[in-house]
Amino acid sequence: MSSALWGTADFLGGVASKKRPPLAVVGFSQTFGLIVMLVVATATMSWGADLSYIPWAFMGSACGILGLLAFYTALANGVMGIVAPITAAGVVVPVAVGIVRGDVPTAAQAVGIVVAILGIVLATGPELRGAGDSKSVIYAAIAGVLFGLVFVALAGGGESSSIMTVTAMRIISVTGLVIAGLFARSLGGVTRADLPAIAAVGAFDALANVALGAAAQNNNLTITAVLGSLYPIITALLAWWFLNERMRRIQYFGVAVAMVGVVVLSASGGH
Repeated sequence: MSSALWGTADFLGGVASKKRPPLAVVGFSQTFGLIVMLVVATATMSWGADLSYIPWAFMGSACGILGLLAFYTALANGVMGIVAPITAAGVVVPVAVGIVRGDVPTAAQAVGIVVAILGIVLATGPELRGAGDSKSVIYAAIAGVLFGLVFVALAGGGESSSIMTVTAMRIISVTGLVIAGLFARSLGGVTRADLPAIAAVGAFDALANVALGAAAQNNNLTITAVLGSLYPIITALLAWWFLNERMRRIQYFGVAVAMVGVVVLSASGGH
């Protein structure tokens, strides 16, 4: 669920960032995400959760904002179907952290992880040779590492409350972005017509974070990170469908391979 929500949010955010400055898109989307999380936290009576999630929220907020700025900048200047899968390389960060923490997948789960990552590489790799010096690729790679750290933060904060971790992340993010907006004295040219799509970006992004945090409570971080890192495939497919962006044959094969990995992981159980 987190991959589907993130992938859709990234597609909508990428489209918006081609018309408006990435900082403005991030600022408005994070604000809408905060509104959603305030409602969710209140409806679920999560405000009384243990406060151990707060340090993780600061980490997740900082990495998330910087990652989104890098990612939307890459999307605004590159081909969405190429840029989005590159960020999936960041999955190595939470996978490595999970292994260091003692996550030991079963044989079937290990096969699923390898197959899923292989699919992501196949969906991404053909473009790296021709775009190695591209700024969009560099920004996408930076975003991938930062998003990988967000996975770690969500897993850590989720041990207390995934909902409050994301709510606190949004409070911190929006506060910082409002201060930046006051200094810039600009709304980035965002108009009323832009708001529905940007609101969807914020809502989907916030709910994707909650879904991932909840998943991390019931699965080891390695498996959760791999499944949560399939969002670029959703973005690429939406770009193919709505923007007529085309990928190479091997990239379509990579998407299929990644989905096989998901099926293997799901069938082998969560623990």
